[in-house]
Amino acid sequence: MTKFLDGIDRPNEEDILRAKSFSSATLHEAAGKKGALPSGIKPLAANMKVCGPAITVHSPPIDNIMLHEGILAAKPGDVLVVEVSGIYEAGYWGDIMTKAAQVRGIQGLIIDGCVRDSQDIIDMNFPVFSRGLCIQGTGKAGGGTINQPINIGNVTVSAGDLIVGDRDGIVVLPKGNVADILMEAQKRDDDEKRITEQLGKGETTMEIYGWESTSV
Repeated sequence: MTKFLDGIDRPNEEDILRAKSFSSATLHEAAGKKGALPSGIKPLAANMKVCGPAITVHSPPIDNIMLHEGILAAKPGDVLVVEVSGIYEAGYWGDIMTKAAQVRGIQGLIIDGCVRDSQDIIDMNFPVFSRGLCIQGTGKAGGGTINQPINIGNVTVSAGDLIVGDRDGIVVLPKGNVADILMEAQKRDDDEKRITEQLGKGETTMEIYGWESTSV
């Protein structure tokens, strides 16, 4: 069995709770428009949300033993974040793994690949964000890593980074910057409330933002 990298630094519980109150889009903007995972990774159900520290998994193609090991590496509240070497045509995750993850208190799964047993997973109320669905099975040859940095799209995800996902997308917040990002997110929310009030009073977006018309 793979030896996991122990002693992961995770954001504190207070910051994780605060992050849950913001949308993925707000946090992405607050992070300097960084950390957005590819838009092709979608929740199985529109109401699925996830927020928690990352347990990172790199898996060889069409093999899911490292995902099983990732379940063992996670602590309650963690989120599994998986990349599968860019090969999507396999169902790397299903209903049995979902039950195993729930028993261990895992918050959800983000996978840059496909899953199966989707309706069962939805009925189990376990948040899964994936590239799509595929009924093809996987092998158990092994290989890969747990809790080492992985790349999904143009984002590097490290163990302990804060993952926030909703129907709009998924953002990765570097664990060392979470507090500052949350402060900026609160400022953005406050500004948007003020702008909403101004719009209700009849002002236009062009006026509020001070933009000049480019129409001819």
